[in-house]
Amino acid sequence: MALKRILITGGAGFIGSALVRYIISETQDSVVVIDKLTYAGNLESLALVADNERYAFEQVDICDRAGVDAVFARYQPDIVMHLAAESHVDRSIDGPAAFIETNMVGTYTMLEAARQYWTKLDADRKQAFRFHHISTDEVYGDLHGTDDLFTETTPYAPSSPYSASKAGSDHLVRAWLRTYGFPTIVTNCSNNYGPYHFPEKLVPLIILNAISAKPLPVYGNGAQIRDWLFVEDHARALYLVVTRGVPGETYNIGGHNERRNIDVVKTICELLEELAPEKPAGVGRYEDLIAYVADRPGHDMRYAIDASKIERELGWHPQETFESGMRKTVAWYLNNETWWRRVQDGSYAGERLGLKSE
Repeated sequence: MALKRILITGGAGFIGSALVRYIISETQDSVVVIDKLTYAGNLESLALVADNERYAFEQVDICDRAGVDAVFARYQPDIVMHLAAESHVDRSIDGPAAFIETNMVGTYTMLEAARQYWTKLDADRKQAFRFHHISTDEVYGDLHGTDDLFTETTPYAPSSPYSASKAGSDHLVRAWLRTYGFPTIVTNCSNNYGPYHFPEKLVPLIILNAISAKPLPVYGNGAQIRDWLFVEDHARALYLVVTRGVPGETYNIGGHNERRNIDVVKTICELLEELAPEKPAGVGRYEDLIAYVADRPGHDMRYAIDASKIERELGWHPQETFESGMRKTVAWYLNNETWWRRVQDGSYAGERLGLKSE
């Protein structure tokens, strides 16, 4: 297969940076990252590849059509992998406007910029071009009360402003395929976890609160069930889909790891007992810090992915179990205090001032 130049939106985020690190370390393809560098975008998550000649970064808002067009013109990508999105449900409840703007208007802008670029490619490059839209299982809604799994044909029933905005972006991507023949692929993934995860999300929040002797907040009774996917397994799946998947298809990506939120928290506590036995003053067991808090509005009770299609058609399987992936994750946070301290105190954002594009 010819080497590709891959344009990745949101490449400084959690999943995006894992994808960039994977492509640079495991393939010979080149990567161009565009990222607005909102609060969750962190160039320090790309430090391992920053000096690689196959990596380039442009600070661009995906809603800025002129800026996006300039990136296409300069780098001439063969593939677009669109991950840029607002993704935190609680933030979407408090301020939905940013989610509509980034997730829907931003996706529309990327689709139109990419389509206009695609129409001018020569026949071979046009045939090989792909626009891969990375989405979430939350668009499918709630599986509470059933033993069903989300499949690629499950009807959409989003519950939050976040999931509704992602559902809208999925529909736009499929409409561009149907109307314009634009070669799109959609993937919907389950809950990711792993290194470089922004500390507002459940897994890093629990790890960092525990080692700081802070309460470990659990919504409601903690019985909400999620399917947990190690982010590096997800990165492998995304690259496989964009290089071997079929335009027009949707692939669900899950970890086969359904766990109640309370059990995720307790697993982290048990790992910390082993990996960080010297606790802060006043802490008996880490589990003693668990604090049940009022549930979020409209909280879905269960998500679970049927990933048999990507396994059957593309040969992907997760390499990490829940236990092995969570152990790696806890160990990473314990060994990378500089990274998360700079996120917590905001100093990671300082280098953005006056940032120059390469």
